Amino acid sequence: MRDQELEERLRTAVEHAAPNALDRILASCGPQTQTTAVVPMRRPHARRRWAALAVAAALVLVCGLSFWHAGNSVASVVSLDVNPSIQLQVNSKERVLAADPLNEDAQVILDGMDLKGTQLNVAVNAIVGSLLQHGYLDKISSAILISVEDQDLQRASQLESSLTDTVNTALQNASSGAAVLSQAISSDAELDSLARSSNLSVGKAALIRDVQSLNSSLAVDGLAALSVEELEQLRQTGAARGLPIGKDAAAAAALAYAGLSGDTAVWDADPELDETPAHYEVEVETSFGEFEYNVDAYSGQVLSGPANIQTAAPPASSGSTAGITEAQAKSIALTDAGVQESAALGLQVKRDWDDGRLFYKVEFRTDGLEYEYEILAADGTIWSAERDGDDDWHTSFSASSTVSIDAAAAKSTALAHAGLSASAVTGFQCELDEDDGCYRYEIEFRANGQEYEYEIDAATGTVLKAEIDD
Repeated sequence: MRDQELEERLRTAVEHAAPNALDRILASCGPQTQTTAVVPMRRPHARRRWAALAVAAALVLVCGLSFWHAGNSVASVVSLDVNPSIQLQVNSKERVLAADPLNEDAQVILDGMDLKGTQLNVAVNAIVGSLLQHGYLDKISSAILISVEDQDLQRASQLESSLTDTVNTALQNASSGAAVLSQAISSDAELDSLARSSNLSVGKAALIRDVQSLNSSLAVDGLAALSVEELEQLRQTGAARGLPIGKDAAAAAALAYAGLSGDTAVWDADPELDETPAHYEVEVETSFGEFEYNVDAYSGQVLSGPANIQTAAPPASSGSTAGITEAQAKSIALTDAGVQESAALGLQVKRDWDDGRLFYKVEFRTDGLEYEYEILAADGTIWSAERDGDDDWHTSFSASSTVSIDAAAAKSTALAHAGLSASAVTGFQCELDEDDGCYRYEIEFRANGQEYEYEIDAATGTVLKAEIDD
């Protein structure tokens, strides 16, 4: 109800609460036949009583309309974005007035929920629970974006902080290592218009606008197709290289390189746009093992991972020859990291075949850091260990203490992996390097305007590292 309508109703209520009936009563009296003294009617007490009633009625009307207005007016708009995008309209008492799914995935998340009238933190807990149940926040690289839009930026910031704590607690209780991103946004008509026209949440629209401010050549439609993780990483890195190919295209490139189709494999792609080179990590799961690929985020070129894996698939019985169990591999990784299992969030153990070897890949997060181990299933050897954001934290365990292949074999391995012939490269360098008794070949060369760097295990010929820089 507009303020003008409210004032008009109050004025009408006061005018009609105490009617002046004196003129009507006198007019009903007939003419007098004798001279008499007309004593005017006195109603001071009645007028006071009517006036009091009028004031009381007005106060009741004001309070009632104010209460209705406060309870039904949108004070804040809260957005939750993963891939499903959900928008909650909230009143000043932090109760949900409406919960709107903004895409098909969000409709599945909200299916069967009636959140209208519920307290905001209860509604958010229910939504996070549904996201976990449907597998959107079970990976260590997953992220959820919480956005709060409000005319009162201080209130938006307070609500943002409160909801971040609520979501973090829910994820920790579920042992999820997903990251929580958040932002407070001042109400903006232009931003609201962008969100409506593109069918986006206000939070994702704000993220897109930030990225466009860094690179104005990027179109809204292209950015809208990206996940919140990709948009946040673009914002962090400046978005100078343009629009990345996206998860679907990266997965398609990996599957084609592996000689697989989407019907024979299950895949998941994680953006690593803030690393050099920017790439997507694509995990491919098949009936005969799991495989990992790195795909350039802008060219779509496969940087690492086995080609045509169906022709080199290990026998089905190979898994039974593993010397250690998943539980033992988990214990080895946690012990090496010095982390208690109760403190390891998003703990995952997966079987992975690589160059005919079976590994256990162990991932977890603690104290804001991500850990990733590869444990050789045959004997429990730590093949590699990485901690996100700290390249010098751990030495690689994968290099051998013996030299079984020569430089020519290492060169052939690197060129074959790159899909190049010896005549197509320039500046080729190959050096045998020893570190703590472990030997590997470090190889560098250039081709097609790009620089290639490889590390080849001197004992097995395994590709330990493959990087391509522009």
